[in-house]
Amino acid sequence: MIRPGLDVLFCGINPGLVSEATGHHFARPGNRFWPALHLSGFTPRQFAPAEQEELLALGLGITNVVARPSAKADELTIDELKTGGAELAEKVERYSPKVLAVLGVTVYRAAFGRKKAQVGPQDETVGGARVWLLPNPSGLNAHWQLPALAEEFARLKASL
Repeated sequence: MIRPGLDVLFCGINPGLVSEATGHHFARPGNRFWPALHLSGFTPRQFAPAEQEELLALGLGITNVVARPSAKADELTIDELKTGGAELAEKVERYSPKVLAVLGVTVYRAAFGRKKAQVGPQDETVGGARVWLLPNPSGLNAHWQLPALAEEFARLKASL
């Protein structure tokens, strides 16, 4: 879900099985992407995954590092992540979003060889776009609760 000139291109790791089945990003009921997006002020209300197309009008898009669906991100290989990172850089260069917001620090580290990357703004760019790392909003990532996720999303929004 992308178009040229977005303010933020949110980048998930890869589609989960529910997302693959429905064709909607972050579709698993326990995923906190949609609530965090709203609570941070990016959207005027909480959208459902089936309303993802409405994000484009707000200057927001969604893509993934790897296209292959899986039940858990740890099923992806390092080679898949590195290849996906290279393809993502080409996509970002082609569509020119202002910010690439990667949802998952561990995946970003693997895909781009940035072993010390942390949540927040990064010094490097990808495909010419600023990079901001956000925590993975999956319900499987219990380390980050919704209020903390929303706060990190809000930091990104404030930086725009």
